[in-house]
Amino acid sequence: MNSTARSLALHLGLIVILFCLGFLLPAYHQGNLARILVLATYAIGYNVLFGYTGLLSLGHAMFFAAGMYGLGLAMHHGGISAVPAFGVGLLSALTLSAVVAVLALRTLGVAFMIVTLMFAQACFLTILYFGTWTRGDEGFVIPQAARTIAALDLTDPTIRYLAALLLFSTALLATARMMHVRFGSVLIAIRENEERTTMLGYDVFQHKFAAVVISGTISGAAGAAYGLLFGYVGATFASVQYSILPLLWVLLGGAGTTVGPFVGAFFTFYLVDYASGLTNAYLMVVGLVLVLLVLFARAGIMGEVRRRWAKWLP
Repeated sequence: MNSTARSLALHLGLIVILFCLGFLLPAYHQGNLARILVLATYAIGYNVLFGYTGLLSLGHAMFFAAGMYGLGLAMHHGGISAVPAFGVGLLSALTLSAVVAVLALRTLGVAFMIVTLMFAQACFLTILYFGTWTRGDEGFVIPQAARTIAALDLTDPTIRYLAALLLFSTALLATARMMHVRFGSVLIAIRENEERTTMLGYDVFQHKFAAVVISGTISGAAGAAYGLLFGYVGATFASVQYSILPLLWVLLGGAGTTVGPFVGAFFTFYLVDYASGLTNAYLMVVGLVLVLLVLFARAGIMGEVRRRWAKWLP
């Protein structure tokens, strides 16, 4: 079996396992895993930019929030149904990511990181400033009756789980496919040596622009899905914390691996959940475990698996 066939088997196998778990897990863990799948989709979007293209962003929460508020405001104030509102969320994230890409890609390295952070803070403050519409820190709830698609009630735990799995599977398979075509190879080449990639005749700016837009749109889809499936839209999701979290998930799971974002999000979520049940000082436990992982698994969990045992892992 060649590496492409192994990669396909890995991704389809993971999706099948997650599908079965949706019917086997108790309600608590089913709800947790649904949330993890949406957040892992957000991390997949971040991985396209950081893991594959080598661009470190500290402002990805603005794309997540753009998708969430695009959907939420369309439903809350415009009375738009779920599917068109989800489209509004996607369009909002796509437009914002294109604007940010045009401006931020004029910078390199640390400057790019700082510029994305500044844009994200501007978006966060904008949400607070227009509190009459956005309800600021308090946020707003999307009514249960509005959270339906084709008579499917997205507040039903099983349907919500399957919707989250569909979103995650789409992002996972699309990203895996992207890494097996020339576009993905060029992104990796840019990460490894941008100057050499330019010398080979590739339009580096065009590929980086596409990477930012794809990354931002996937992240926006996750934000819109989070608001729709869990029924809440709030400014917290546009804060710096939600720009740091996908970076943490990708680093722990394995930057530049397709499955790494899911592994990182899953591991971090349950680490916090388990540690908080043991002690009130759970952040100390979490911090210690994360430090140990960084010291002894520098490539992340899946990155170390690929380096040590399975070279074919995508």
